[in-house]
Amino acid sequence: MTARLPVFPLGTVLFPGLVLPLHIFEERYRELVRHLVGLPEGAPREFGVVAIRAGWEVTPTPGGGDVTLHEVGCTAELRQVTELADGGFDIVTVGRRRFRIADVDDRSAPYLTAAVEWLPEPTGTDEVADLLAARVISVFRQYLGLIRPDPQEISEQLPEDPTVLSHLVAATAALTVADRQRLLDIDDTAGRLRAELRLLNREAALLRQVRAVPVPLSELAGPPAPN
Repeated sequence: MTARLPVFPLGTVLFPGLVLPLHIFEERYRELVRHLVGLPEGAPREFGVVAIRAGWEVTPTPGGGDVTLHEVGCTAELRQVTELADGGFDIVTVGRRRFRIADVDDRSAPYLTAAVEWLPEPTGTDEVADLLAARVISVFRQYLGLIRPDPQEISEQLPEDPTVLSHLVAATAALTVADRQRLLDIDDTAGRLRAELRLLNREAALLRQVRAVPVPLSELAGPPAPN
């Protein structure tokens, strides 16, 4: 099944269930927000967020211009809109569902639109995903312990649902856009969790290596810090 969506290219990757606040200042995206707000009650107020593969999203030009988009994105549902004095908006959105772009249209509206195919989301129980989720939670907590020195900051409850967990880890770990995009591209939860285990182990090893590096002599030469 295909649909046509407004598309917002960004330098980030959105995952289902994750919150994405945005400051809207360009006129074409102001128009997009006005269009969504003006939809009839009950109509889905959502647009597609797609990470930029190459280039910089500035002004639209024929054929997509200077920006190249990844094929897989995630819809953002408009949850909160604050209109600013200069005519811009601060909005809060939540990721909903993944899609793959079939084609992009830069002519029929001031902003990009795309024909998209909805990607499947897992339903029901997956024993492999359940086992992997337990491992990911353990490794993710170790990883958080390396990047957050305060133990209280890592005491929050992590979701038990494997799919929700996979999206949360992908969005909150300090990964590159390319790493996040590869995770978004994966259709099955077990495959995403396996990939996250590899990435978390890689990142944790790098963090431990950095912590083992001696303090540079240039820092030792400076005046002592007050305590």
